[in-house]
Amino acid sequence: MADVDFLVCGAGIAGASIAAELAAHARVLIVEMEDSAGYHTTGRSAALYIASYGNAAIRALTLASRPFFDAPPPGFAEHPLLSPRGCLHIAGPDQLDALEALAADLAATGVEARRIDGAAARALVPILKPEAVAAAIDEPDAADIDVGALHAGFLRLAKSRGADLRLSAGITALRREGDAWRAVLADGTDATARVVVDAAGAWGDRVAVLAGARPIGLTPCRRTAMILDPPPGADIARWPAVIDVDEAFYFKPEAGKLLASPADETPSEPTDAAPDELDIAICIDRIQQSADLPVRRVQRSWAGLRTFTPDRTLAIGYDPAAPGLFWYVGQGGYGMQLAPAAARLGAALARREPPPADIDAELRRLGLTAEAYSPGRFAGLPAFPQTT
Repeated sequence: MADVDFLVCGAGIAGASIAAELAAHARVLIVEMEDSAGYHTTGRSAALYIASYGNAAIRALTLASRPFFDAPPPGFAEHPLLSPRGCLHIAGPDQLDALEALAADLAATGVEARRIDGAAARALVPILKPEAVAAAIDEPDAADIDVGALHAGFLRLAKSRGADLRLSAGITALRREGDAWRAVLADGTDATARVVVDAAGAWGDRVAVLAGARPIGLTPCRRTAMILDPPPGADIARWPAVIDVDEAFYFKPEAGKLLASPADETPSEPTDAAPDELDIAICIDRIQQSADLPVRRVQRSWAGLRTFTPDRTLAIGYDPAAPGLFWYVGQGGYGMQLAPAAARLGAALARREPPPADIDAELRRLGLTAEAYSPGRFAGLPAFPQTT
């Protein structure tokens, strides 16, 4: 039987990163229900680091994570975690108000960006149609994230600090015994822990129910992605990512091909997500309305789950009614780009310490405190959501 300080449920990017931070100061056990770490959302992410992405609470953690991405700890990864990409938020003639609102929002946040006209946008991505793209916002500091290296780096760091990882060992039962939790695992073993860290992603509410806690209303949403051939003869290597200002679609270069998505968010049960043919067709249609991109075939398609809290901001903190249950869920589609700072914040709060000074400063700069992430904010909902 394992006897630890923190039992982290989930070995995706959320569980791996917070476990790495906790293991520097405590005994940590990571349990994962699948036979490989990061099988679901983490392993299917086409992550970009985009500082403009998400609400203020998301942006604060994203901006606070940039120093880590630029200079990770020695030995964390063999190659840089970020590769220059840039991001172009495009707008048609009927979307200019949305583009202006985004520009004002970014200026207030302090994200480096510039408004450009349609001709300048087409100079960056020549397949954009003149009649469909009237203007854009160029975000030059956006970058591709090496998802595999980031996830593997956190797992390696956690293990080097003494954390234990068990695969095919999801939690099947939880009960409170005195000041600790007794967990029954799917591999037939037990574990006791002072704190259970719920980093189970789409399954987060179900873990909470096992602990006798009320679910916070997590909504897993399916996101479809696919690989398409670039236009014949086009040199796409230096193209930025292209995102519709209303997030109706996006595409970006990926290993000589184009990775595309309709940016769908279809509510789903926690499951092994699979793409829907209709979503693939919608994606191609939306892109072709704005870009001259012939599509003869879809090389590959897949889907993953992005899991949101009711207000689309992470839940990081102790459950107000279940002693020793620490929520670390709701990363949505932002989990990769904010993982370094979110993990440091989560580990500090789990140890009942103040937020790290740099993260606290970034939060306060945007008019926030760590309370913005407290799971207690959902307790006042008129009808507390139940798990599906």
